[in-house]
Amino acid sequence: MSTTEFNAVWREKLLNRFLNYVKIYSTSDPESESTPSTSRQWDIANYIAEELKTIGLENVSIDEHGYIMGYVPSNLDNDPTPTIGFISHYDTSPDFNGENVNPQIWENYDGKDLVVNKTTGFTLSPSKFETLKNYIGQTLITTDGTTLLGADDKAGCAEIVTAAEYLIAHPEIKHGRVAIGFTPDEEIGRGAHKFDVQKFGAEWAYTMDGGEVGELEYENFNAAGAVVRIHGLSVHPGYAFGKMINASLLAAEFVQTLPAHETPSTTKGFEGFYHLTDFNSDVSEAKLQYIIRDHDAEKFEARKKFMQEKVAEFNQKYGEGTAEVEIKEQYRNMKQQFEGKMHIVDLAASAMREAGIEPNIKAIRGGTDGAQLSYMGLPCPNIFAGGLNFHGPYEYVALESMEKATQVILNIVKK
Repeated sequence: MSTTEFNAVWREKLLNRFLNYVKIYSTSDPESESTPSTSRQWDIANYIAEELKTIGLENVSIDEHGYIMGYVPSNLDNDPTPTIGFISHYDTSPDFNGENVNPQIWENYDGKDLVVNKTTGFTLSPSKFETLKNYIGQTLITTDGTTLLGADDKAGCAEIVTAAEYLIAHPEIKHGRVAIGFTPDEEIGRGAHKFDVQKFGAEWAYTMDGGEVGELEYENFNAAGAVVRIHGLSVHPGYAFGKMINASLLAAEFVQTLPAHETPSTTKGFEGFYHLTDFNSDVSEAKLQYIIRDHDAEKFEARKKFMQEKVAEFNQKYGEGTAEVEIKEQYRNMKQQFEGKMHIVDLAASAMREAGIEPNIKAIRGGTDGAQLSYMGLPCPNIFAGGLNFHGPYEYVALESMEKATQVILNIVKK
């Protein structure tokens, strides 16, 4: 598909759809055990489901856990082609405020600083984020500095729905059956836990959940979440000698037992890390939340064991039961699930080249629903959605990047 075919009308549809999605508050919550983890996710789930019905997809459904599925029917006679799918998640990260998102649109970006909030002076600058220079002359969508944007992964949602609408509106494009799906709670590692692969009915699928244009990924971190609890003893500070055990001080000490050079800000490429995501404490109790990541399965197991050993050493020093750890696995590296199935990745790469994009095949320093789905029998590489600086107020996406992602979806379907 050439850029000329995706005209201004469809570009406007894509933009407005994305703006509508990001304004809907849908942050997930790692502390919740329900699915979706937050009731607010139902707002966007129901919105998307109704939109799919309006567009004209077949068999649109939304189950009791918020998983949405729908189908663009084949328009081929005696269709021999496999059903393929496209998937994205509609929750946004709990790492930063996702409520009252007020997206800003900057047409024909000039490469200079963007003061996205004149009241606070909050600025998105190429001196801090050099990738901005790659988007000179394009239309950027940013936050107002008080929230994240939600391009992760509402850009993917908008691209998939727009591509589906385009296919239905253009029956001259011959294609097989296309399944599309949307999930809750990807940002807390549970996006595919209750995804019904059999019901989805695709031979393989693609998640639209990557970053910059050209990203194509079929390997990712092995991932686990860890919660370390430290129990103290609170007594009046005036009479604390020999009695008080300050859980906050012990927690600070425990943090220092993990390697300082193995954190997200000190690692890159295939290097794994321990990431302290939350620290809550008082004298009596402390709770430390970590995520553990590594591409290599053996190193991943060693990291989990290392944290357990450090807790055991802590108890030897301060007394049994002072500290405890609970480690829960979140997802696994999907690379091995593509042995003998690289045609799935090759098809996406070919579709990118047809759209004038050179594929950037690399490992994800993170994870997607596709990692879990691949282990559930649905091979599912990850394709760029276009956003950058996810999970914070510096997040942005170029409309042109979203347009290219939509073109790639259509090219895959046509192939």
